[in-house]
Amino acid sequence: MNPLYGPSDRKREAGIIEHGEIEAHRSPWRRDYARLIHSSAFRRLQGKTQVFPGHESDFFRNRLTHSLEVAQIAKSIAIRLNATHPLFKVKSQKIDPDLVEFAGMAHDLGHPPFGHNGEEALDECMREHGGFEGNAQTLHILAKLEKKSTLTQPDDFQPFQEGGIDCRAGLNLTYRSLAAILKYDDVIPMTSDHRGPGKTKKVVKGYYDEEKELVERIKEAVVGDKSYQDFKTIECSIMDIADDIAYSTYDLEDIFKSGFLRPLDLFVLDKEIYENVVKTINERLGKQYKDTPTTVTEKNVYQVLTYVFEEVFFVSKAGERLVKRQDVTKEEKKMAFATEAQSWSKLMADDGYYRTDFTAALIQLFLEGVEVLKDPNHPQLHKARLTVDTFIAVETLKNITYQAIIRSPTLQVVEFRGKDIIKKIFKAIVTNDGDRLLPTDFRKIYQRANNDSQKRRVVCDFIAGMTDRYAIEFYSRLFGANGLTMHKPF
Repeated sequence: MNPLYGPSDRKREAGIIEHGEIEAHRSPWRRDYARLIHSSAFRRLQGKTQVFPGHESDFFRNRLTHSLEVAQIAKSIAIRLNATHPLFKVKSQKIDPDLVEFAGMAHDLGHPPFGHNGEEALDECMREHGGFEGNAQTLHILAKLEKKSTLTQPDDFQPFQEGGIDCRAGLNLTYRSLAAILKYDDVIPMTSDHRGPGKTKKVVKGYYDEEKELVERIKEAVVGDKSYQDFKTIECSIMDIADDIAYSTYDLEDIFKSGFLRPLDLFVLDKEIYENVVKTINERLGKQYKDTPTTVTEKNVYQVLTYVFEEVFFVSKAGERLVKRQDVTKEEKKMAFATEAQSWSKLMADDGYYRTDFTAALIQLFLEGVEVLKDPNHPQLHKARLTVDTFIAVETLKNITYQAIIRSPTLQVVEFRGKDIIKKIFKAIVTNDGDRLLPTDFRKIYQRANNDSQKRRVVCDFIAGMTDRYAIEFYSRLFGANGLTMHKPF
């Protein structure tokens, strides 16, 4: 018996309800993976923004392609740890790669349209009714919203019983699969005054209050203790690393392709950007590396950039010969080296071969920087993390991308417009019998809700599931004057 996995990990909310017998040749985790791939929430990720809006270019990544890349990186980490780390080298103690891959595929299901601003918009609409957060929504989708199973099977597929009892079971996944996407072990407060100092107007990470009992059952199944604190499985921690690596490399590749920045530009950004990067990294170091106290400065950020983009500063053979020439002035030599550096920077940004080689080498470097903290009591909760130096490198690239591009005026204008669209759609539905605007299935759930908070959650679920394009279309049908059809189906 593998100490990482027990029989209760395989239990499901609605029991084992399958078409046919359980397959000996396919694990429960692989079955969960298949259910995810065939779900509507997974398909809709193709219409949700990663960095640049999808209509800008076919090249840029969306949430679906990002999830595929995170899943591949996560599975590579698991395979590498199984092959090299003493905790997992024994055949009976391997990390299940399928379960890790599932976590990577599923981790972004809960992201709403329009990126971070979409998340903020829905949280503002739900702040006094349980909040909104992307990771919480992921669990909510997998455990409740997807229309695969109900607790009333096999007799019928009624999602609600008399009295409004909620019988939805989402994809009816195993408890261990649900645990693999549970990144934050905290309940999101129902109202803003319970969020704590400094958090009343910020998105709070965690899971919804209505999923509290489910999370207790997940903990009971995985570690045998429903009240266990700081719960995070080895698969979830691997997925978290893979997500950060993907952000720090592939998003940077998209930025170079877009022409927004080239490698040399990263060295001459506004001072405020470097200050914000340093502040964010130090905050995360304080939380995640309490055992190895470390602080970074702007100098460290420049050191990371110089190391990552060292090719830009290589001196060619022609440059070496130029240095030795006595008939060339110091200013001419400086100009020649600057021109050479600019040429390399342009080549790395514009040439697809160089970009691909750059990101591949960077990911390999980061994969080699994964370590594991052993949990002596619960092997399921061994913690994978990056070595502190690798973490600083990943966080530097990830946060520079965020500060310089995602928070730039160019993209913020787009996201601000998206935030406005979401809030106006929400307001239209929750006021003056606006539930008539909901699709039939959502309206039925809305009408069965017992209170205002539950009704708003239904509206929130509807909007969060929209793609960027559908949200714009829905908004235009409500408020626009551009002649769009009124007869397009939901």
